[in-house]
Amino acid sequence: MSPTVGVIGGGQLARMMVPPAVELGLGIAVLAESEGSSASIAATAVGDYRDAETVLEFARGVDVITFDHEHVPQDVLRALLAAGVAVHPGPDALLYAQDKLLMRERLSDLGLPVPEWARVTDPAELDAFLAGHGGRGVVKTPRGGYDGKGVRVVSAASDVSDWFVAGESLLVEELVEFRRELSQVLARRPSGEIALWPVVESIQRDGVCAEVIAPAPGSAGRIADVAADVATSIAENLGVTGVLAVELFETTDDRVLVNELAMRPHNSGHWSIDGSTTSQFEQHLRAVLDLPLGATGCRDPWSVMVNVFGGLAPERVPLALADQPAVKVHGYGKEPRPGRKAGHVTAGGEELEDVVFRARAAAAFFED
Repeated sequence: MSPTVGVIGGGQLARMMVPPAVELGLGIAVLAESEGSSASIAATAVGDYRDAETVLEFARGVDVITFDHEHVPQDVLRALLAAGVAVHPGPDALLYAQDKLLMRERLSDLGLPVPEWARVTDPAELDAFLAGHGGRGVVKTPRGGYDGKGVRVVSAASDVSDWFVAGESLLVEELVEFRRELSQVLARRPSGEIALWPVVESIQRDGVCAEVIAPAPGSAGRIADVAADVATSIAENLGVTGVLAVELFETTDDRVLVNELAMRPHNSGHWSIDGSTTSQFEQHLRAVLDLPLGATGCRDPWSVMVNVFGGLAPERVPLALADQPAVKVHGYGKEPRPGRKAGHVTAGGEELEDVVFRARAAAAFFED
């Protein structure tokens, strides 16, 4: 009998694992947070991922547990291990994707390139850090932030006075001057095999990924080598299994610094569905089952992914397909909501300028 992968979380990442699971002949089950989730097509249970009994009951019907997000509590993850459930990535790795302070500490201990940072517990400590770093910095809540949430650029501790009320430590970092943001996505299986995709450029708007260019223009050579080496070191030293995305800054003084980590398929890897021999979603399934990893070469010299925000109106899909027949449209089955990631489009081809134009033209059909 084919193994079944259980995915905790019913978002679009779980949804996009379904087609490759079907193609590989695997079973796939999803523990969704609510009815009508993006991954409802594969949701076999609805429940609270923070409740150990709910998660353990779901796990009884699968061969391995993996995730659509990193928010499952450590006590639940360790209850799964204690019950003999295979969990990939495991709690010892996920800890560093769940807590930005622990991540910064661990990467610093490993000697990997990160922005200058500090743990601050009160306004005086934060003001002291800012005074030593040009009067400005970036403050992050250690847990729960994503897509620009839980991140503020500050010039005084008073800018985050509401965060200090919680009584927890905050992470403050230097305000990095960067040319662009990059992302290195790889997959690692429990037996140690690693496969990397090309490093990509991630274009952000309002703290949220809007476009991805694969490979990152002008990255061949040092940039690609550094990104690959850093991501590989993180995967091996933290014991990551499955897909790992390492978000990076390419700074104006030619450094490559680690910004964030995600231990799951990532927005910056969506281009691989149409643009790579093996998509990040197929690779994630292979990795968590410890199957041989697939080739990660590019199908075209350039691939460009553009996110669709708000909603992906069904009546507009035929218009986009007719206007850009070579562009692939992916909808997430979500109810429209301002600023919500509702889908993405991907174009590929020989000339970057043309590929960018076609991807943006298709996405424009879904703009309000």
